[in-house]
Amino acid sequence: MATDPRLARDPRRTSTPQHPPPPPPPLDTQPNQYSQVDGISNPPNQTREDGGFKLKFCTVCASNQNRSMEAHLRLSLASYPVISFGTGSLVRLPGPSISQPNVYPFNSTSYDTMYTELNGKDPRLYRANGLLTMLERNRSVKFGPERWQDWAIGKPRLDHREDRGSAGVEGGVVDVVITCEERCWDAVVDNLVEREGKLNRPVHVINVDIKDNHEEALVGGKAILELADMLNTAAREERDKSGGEWRNGADGGGSSFDDRVPDVIGIWQEKWPNLPALWTLAWF
Repeated sequence: MATDPRLARDPRRTSTPQHPPPPPPPLDTQPNQYSQVDGISNPPNQTREDGGFKLKFCTVCASNQNRSMEAHLRLSLASYPVISFGTGSLVRLPGPSISQPNVYPFNSTSYDTMYTELNGKDPRLYRANGLLTMLERNRSVKFGPERWQDWAIGKPRLDHREDRGSAGVEGGVVDVVITCEERCWDAVVDNLVEREGKLNRPVHVINVDIKDNHEEALVGGKAILELADMLNTAAREERDKSGGEWRNGADGGGSSFDDRVPDVIGIWQEKWPNLPALWTLAWF
């Protein structure tokens, strides 16, 4: 069942007037070569030094191009194991008109191929609308867009070793899926129901609603990284309390990470009220 995480912290489920929460923090403005490409202050060969326990993440949008890839990059630079997908039937990018999109198949077309094709068609147009800049970022992250519905969950991803964030997700499973649009969340949840949870492995599916433009993707990527940090802290705390087990709580009882997720999202939502969240617990 879908749950509004903002209600999780109020057992009476009633709303009370509150002062407006503070606005999200500004984007990083430290100038460097990489931030000019995608708004990230880290250079491409540098990750945040943060060892220890790490949750495994998956980011999802419609075409695995803009929002999911911005979040994928941010999480990988923070040393999280991460993979990403799209839920559409085809990859669709804006073209010279609304009726003339650029369409590509998932799984087989590389970001580099898309970049080369669009740069050959109309470099001025596709540089101005941000597509070439986006594809430059994407091809530094992984080979090309992947489709969620085609993902063989639980199958080793040995052919993705060059992808950013691939270390830790070689086994083909994750702990948290973060979608960037409600229809993508619906598609992921419906698909997991269809798969019937044959691995009997719980997975948290969270939607962070982000408008599909480059500016909002930058803000959303930063918010998703903050949510990932909060979730990872909660999981680490449960792991430390129970001596290694972070799902079932100490001695198999009491609080667990799974129990705490709605509260964590509720706290996060107060800081990012312009990015509405949904959550459910599903199964691989």
